[in-house]
Amino acid sequence: MLGVCSGEQFKLKERAVLQLSESLATRDFSASSSLSRTGTGERMTKSDDAHVDEAESTLREAISLNYEEARALLGRLEYQKGNFEAALHVFKGIDIITLSPKMSKAITERTQQRFTLRPKGENMPPNVMSLHSVSLLLEAILLKAKSLEGLNRVEEAARECKTILDIVESALPNGMPESIGEECKLEEMFHKALDLLPKLWIKAGFLNEAIIAYRRTLVTPWNLDTQILASKQKDLATILLYGGVEESLPPHLKLWGPSTPTSNTEEAILLLFILMRKVFDAEIEWDPEIIDHLTFGLSICGQFEALASQMEEAYTQGVNCFLLALCYSAAGQNEAALNLLKNSKGRLEGNHNPHFPFFLLGAKLCAQDPKHAQEGINFAKSVIELAYNLNGHFLNLAHKFLGVCYGNAAIISISDSERILFQGKSMETLNTALIGNEDPEVIFSLALENAQQRNLNAAFGNAMLYSNMMGGSSARGWKLLVLIVSAEQRLKDAEELVDLALQETGRIEQMEFLRLKAVLQIAQEQPNQAIETYKILLALIQAQREHQTDNLYSEGLLERRLEMEAWLDIAKIYSDLELWPDAEICVDKSKSIEFHSPRGWHAKGVLFEAQSLHEEALIAFSASLSIDPDYVPSIVSTAQVLMKAGGTQTLPIARSLLMNALRLEPTNHGAWSNLGSICKREGKVQQAADFFQAAYELESTAPVQSFV
Repeated sequence: MLGVCSGEQFKLKERAVLQLSESLATRDFSASSSLSRTGTGERMTKSDDAHVDEAESTLREAISLNYEEARALLGRLEYQKGNFEAALHVFKGIDIITLSPKMSKAITERTQQRFTLRPKGENMPPNVMSLHSVSLLLEAILLKAKSLEGLNRVEEAARECKTILDIVESALPNGMPESIGEECKLEEMFHKALDLLPKLWIKAGFLNEAIIAYRRTLVTPWNLDTQILASKQKDLATILLYGGVEESLPPHLKLWGPSTPTSNTEEAILLLFILMRKVFDAEIEWDPEIIDHLTFGLSICGQFEALASQMEEAYTQGVNCFLLALCYSAAGQNEAALNLLKNSKGRLEGNHNPHFPFFLLGAKLCAQDPKHAQEGINFAKSVIELAYNLNGHFLNLAHKFLGVCYGNAAIISISDSERILFQGKSMETLNTALIGNEDPEVIFSLALENAQQRNLNAAFGNAMLYSNMMGGSSARGWKLLVLIVSAEQRLKDAEELVDLALQETGRIEQMEFLRLKAVLQIAQEQPNQAIETYKILLALIQAQREHQTDNLYSEGLLERRLEMEAWLDIAKIYSDLELWPDAEICVDKSKSIEFHSPRGWHAKGVLFEAQSLHEEALIAFSASLSIDPDYVPSIVSTAQVLMKAGGTQTLPIARSLLMNALRLEPTNHGAWSNLGSICKREGKVQQAADFFQAAYELESTAPVQSFV
């Protein structure tokens, strides 16, 4: 039987063991371990066993230790001296299987005695081990596991270490009471086992078992330090993200119903969110690895909005503005990203070691919107200056974005001379980006710029080259090619290209090409075929909405936009056929999808104008322009209504509106034609002829949809 002893007695015994170590067991075990290492393997001779028994007997007689306690102390001494085989031989003499229930019972009874109020007169059951004895035996199991690890028997080490968790968990299913570690090493040994077990499973290659071990550590309160607990949460999140195994949560941990994580990635993200909250609440120190792992996890799930939100909170903790801007951009919040970059630009320009990807991102974002053309030019020039002698790849990218920004600057230029200047610079810079670098993206930009300048032959050649380089897999390459062919008024060929694109592109892109096919059929005066195509498109959108609920936010927005535009296109067909009630129904359906749409209100105005309801048309066009003051179709339509209904007194206002429309969109043939009509009414025949000629040339090279 194991004896019951107090803490002071136990400490005296340990000191006595240290004093006897050289004179008894230590000397003999050194010899036996030496023999083991020189050829006897794991088998000990009868003489070695006699040495152990002699040392054991001497210790037990000297300081009143029982068999298991003596072996635990002797094994510790051998482990401390690095004699793993000898220590393992000593620890094997402890029958843990038999002792485990007694140890669990002792932990239960002793903790109840210490941390609960027992009724008066109720004594401790006889022959219950002390917590010090339990601690010593747990340490023996732990050192046995470490000895096995030292001998490269890692799987066996993990199974031994797991025994400690089984013993303590069976005794304390609700967690470790506070202050239990003040008088014994029970809590210390258990915490060491919690730390060691998952590492052993990882080392042995059993990642599923490592995940289970980490979960056992986290689901029960074991009095772990806050920083240590956070470290365990981060370790579990790391292995869940990068381990390459899928270990679903057991039923007893699925406590949140539909909110329960359904995959390793979701569980990891949840853990990392918890860690980020602890950082923000100053419970733990800032750890940049947490945001790195969270960035990876949310990125592979496409949750860029959530990532941007977390990055925004982490910005005060030292996350640089480049990463935050990158998150905004990935989330589709380009304006927020660009504002952040512009606000930080001055500070970074004075840095002796500037981060030129920062400036490159600014140039890229500015290249996507003509109104930021000048800022994009500045960003791109900064990259060229910084990377001129450093990095050819970044230099080529900078020239590409600079060329695109020059092209955008040409679009918004007020004067013809300035527009021609920027167009020339755009082509020159894009060709510079191609020197020594056949970049498909630069070729696409060249094709787009040539198309906008109505250099259709060059644009077609560039678009074909880009499509071939991409192996016919680029949806935007197909779309640009179709639009260029439609601008050449080869509408049937353009429709055949759309049919090819439908076979080569993904689900969302196929929906866009279906709408483009319908638009081409309208341009070929095939309204019935167009309506059938729109029916297919709307049916696909509806089916997608009903059968797939996990769409990305950006995909959902795109589907809504396509549905709205399809109804507006159908409304135009019915309006051209003078089927006013049907056209109005379609317009109302589009407004139910997006009420604040400038195109929706413009379609409503066109419907009124076709019925000669000029006042109602002007109200609808005004509503469109109140949403987007630069919406060119509504500006031109407003001018048309004023020309029809206002007489000569409103011609100056109409002229001003049309000039503004041409400033925003110089290739709008409707604006040129209406200007010609105004000049004709004013008697300016030659100027009217010039405007009509410009309108004719632009209309003859106009694509069925805008190039951008």
